[in-house]
Parts: sequence; C-alpha cells; structure tokens
Amino acid sequence: MKFGIPTENDKLCAHFGSCKLFTFVEFDESLKKIVSIETKLPEGHCHEYMVKWVTENNVNVIIAGGMGIPAQAMLKNQGINVIVGAPIETPEKLVIDFLNGNLKTGSTSCNCNCNH
Repeated sequence: MKFGIPTENDKLCAHFGSCKLFTFVEFDESLKKIVSIETKLPEGHCHEYMVKWVTENNVNVIIAGGMGIPAQAMLKNQGINVIVGAPIETPEKLVIDFLNGNLKTGSTSCNCNCNH
C-alpha cells in the first residue's frame, strides 16, 4: 500500500495543491512495516497537475490537511482513498496512526483563501 503525503520541513503541509514536496510511504501489508520512504519534488502546483502526478506515482491513499472538494473528487475518481484534516505530523507517524485506526482528523482549512 502506497501513501502520498504533501510535506514541508519533514511534516505534513497544510495545503495539498501548493505543497513544495510530496513524501511517498510504502507499507508492506504482509510484513506489517514501512518498507520505503521517498520524497519527490512535483514540477507543478495546481490541483489538476497534483492529482495526475500522484496517480502516476501509484498512490493508494492520500493523507492531507486542507484540500478542496474538486481535488478530493478527482482523486477519488482515480480510485485513491482521500483522508483530509490530518494533523501536522511526520509522514511516518501519519501512516502508522492511519493503519492503527488512530489518525485524528479535524478541519480541512489551510488558511489560504482557496474556498475549501
């Protein structure tokens, strides 16, 4: 299972569409552990580009802070599970909390005036 998490300063970035980096965390369900962590720089920053880009990176689950309804719908249409309102934590902690059923989500607002 592969997770995509928008990041900055090694923690979740509050806004999906304008994040500077994306961290991909691969979890092996048979081994029950994280087997790889890779951070990549997306070339674009619009919602449509980000959706296409994470899909091309074979992501199964997006864990994000703020994300607008259109971006959520585009990701879901690609078969990607979308979790929004996640706290500002490290990608590893977010993935482990999600898998253990302990990920607490809250507001999906990113304070960017983008009408989420």
